[in-house]
Amino acid sequence: MTLTRRRALQALSALPAAGLTGAVPRVARAAEFALTYGNNLPLSHPLNIRAQEAADRVAKETGGRVEITIFPNNQLGGDTDMLTQVRSGAITFFTPSALVVATLAQVAAINAVGFAFADYDQVWKAMDGALGAHVRAAMAKVGLHAFEKMWDNGFRQITSGMRPIEDAKDMHGLKIRVPVSPLSISMFKALSASPTSLQFSEVYSSLQTRIVDAQENPLPIIQIAKLYEVQKYCAISNHIWDGFWFVANGRAWQRLPADLQAVVARAINDAGLKQRDDMKAFNATVQSVLQGKGLTFTRPALDSFRARLREAGFYGEWKARFGNEAWGLLESAAGKLA
Repeated sequence: MTLTRRRALQALSALPAAGLTGAVPRVARAAEFALTYGNNLPLSHPLNIRAQEAADRVAKETGGRVEITIFPNNQLGGDTDMLTQVRSGAITFFTPSALVVATLAQVAAINAVGFAFADYDQVWKAMDGALGAHVRAAMAKVGLHAFEKMWDNGFRQITSGMRPIEDAKDMHGLKIRVPVSPLSISMFKALSASPTSLQFSEVYSSLQTRIVDAQENPLPIIQIAKLYEVQKYCAISNHIWDGFWFVANGRAWQRLPADLQAVVARAINDAGLKQRDDMKAFNATVQSVLQGKGLTFTRPALDSFRARLREAGFYGEWKARFGNEAWGLLESAAGKLA
């Protein structure tokens, strides 16, 4: 796949579409519903591997009536570009981080409250349960249909090219890249860092040219994007759990007949569950791989971070912004925060 962005966008209007669907068995007639899916991750990431399996399954189970074309690796632009495109209907599907979709529906960022979740049991209790349903309802109000199962992006860790992070005090003045997210900016400001919002596609070059000195992402992203080439230290902070919502343009989704909706939803949700298992296995080995690439790991004192956030009023502020109902659903799965 070597499509430029221009060629990729041109391909969206072509029938049959050009993309990863070359692996799907062709039928004699063009697909009745030609759907497009963009994301920001390389083909080698478990998200794209499982998404392709879902696309193959949909083509097979619908007898070729539905064809999903995948455009990975920012071929259709950065996260905000693709979020705009899925809302307008220029593409059918997108998998934004919860932090990205929160620019439209603020409550979508609630899973990214700093140090909220201790482990995956708490994560899936919340996001497969009442809190996830609450967030999906909010996304529906801005024209996005969100599928029931979130895909895993992992707990986020902090890397730095300047100094190791051992304690909350080491965050002081650190120029760190964060997603385009008010919650992330608020959290790192409360930790006395200097956050800058950049598209993911800009992260590597910004670290390389020292526009920023640090960034935060799950370990598999750090490996796949080769951020270890431009960073020296990694703190296992687990400061945020982040996931991908698999979303569709609401109007396009409603145009699908109910029987086809059922096939697509089942394929996407099942693929999401498999991707969660992939990420669990991936995370079990990735730290040793990154150490072999030269990253030095630390395990900072997490209580110092939580204490700093409480002192700065971070939890109280975001409880007020998300509302008592959403905050109560979060705490019912994760325990008391504010």
